[in-house]
Amino acid sequence: MTKTNTGNFFEDFKIGQVLVHATPRTLTEGDKALYQALFGSRFSLQSSDEVARAAGYKQSPIDDLLSFHVVFGKTVPDISLNAVANLGYADCRFHKPVFPGDTLSTISKVIGLKENSDGATGVVYVRSTGRNQRDEIVLDYVRWVMVRKRDKGSPAPVADVPALPAAVDANSLFAPANTHFKTFDVAASGSAHLWDDYAPGEKIDHVDGVTIEEAEHMMATRLYQNTAKVHFNQFTEGQGRFGRRLIYGGHVISLARALSFNGLANAQLVAGINGGRHVAPCFAGDTVFAWSEILGKMPLEGRADLGALRIRTIATKNLPCAEFPSALEKGYADGVILDLDYWVLMPRR
Repeated sequence: MTKTNTGNFFEDFKIGQVLVHATPRTLTEGDKALYQALFGSRFSLQSSDEVARAAGYKQSPIDDLLSFHVVFGKTVPDISLNAVANLGYADCRFHKPVFPGDTLSTISKVIGLKENSDGATGVVYVRSTGRNQRDEIVLDYVRWVMVRKRDKGSPAPVADVPALPAAVDANSLFAPANTHFKTFDVAASGSAHLWDDYAPGEKIDHVDGVTIEEAEHMMATRLYQNTAKVHFNQFTEGQGRFGRRLIYGGHVISLARALSFNGLANAQLVAGINGGRHVAPCFAGDTVFAWSEILGKMPLEGRADLGALRIRTIATKNLPCAEFPSALEKGYADGVILDLDYWVLMPRR
């Protein structure tokens, strides 16, 4: 008998199955600094203890997306070790801030299954919940992933695709307790533009581009303990459809978020992800650009200091965004790699 983990294949998943993922992860100041070094995010709340304390935090929190990637990374050995591709996200909410010293763990539940027409793969839908050492929910989300079958001839399960909300209800977003942003330091943030200054339909070209280096991607994905073969194993991926390793989709999300600082510098907190799609693969050597559209804005009940902005960020590879390349009603322009619909919290006047 083997003692090694070969990962679950599509046939191994059952509706209602609960997966308790291994290796709780304690986040440290070192993780925070490494994440900063890898993506260059400049949002002041996550960069400065002094800015954070002035807003009521005990110290600067961990970047929301670092928390997301760590929670996600726990799920990979059980859900997507044999994945072809991660396909999308929905119904994600960030419940509580994470600080250095907090330990994150993850549990997932299978909520949907559908075999693909090729008979060689299927799509697995899971809801994953990340908790801290006090068993408090930090974040939860749904994702769906295309997973290889062990045996193409094995019988297909009855298709069961979950109904997912088109967007997270803004009234269900969690504003951080015991914080106050009414006198938020806009000199420190680098922008005077607050929630009041943005309007639905507004488009923002984030201008800058970042070229993905293989070493940075490998280091970032290891930081999250994401062990998916498609990101690490050139021996196997060299024989696959692309002939090379894929960049983890979350790497592109973090790059797009970091790029969005130029134009959205006061979008201090990611509060929810309504939906996300990895439109096309991305590889080392590609240069990522991003632009955003404001889809909506909502005040937060009981919080005169914070408002919610619903943002759609499109990331491209090797294609500057001045032309806003995205035939959104008729598919996607060549070069579009990410379409992310999410909520941020931003200080108000």
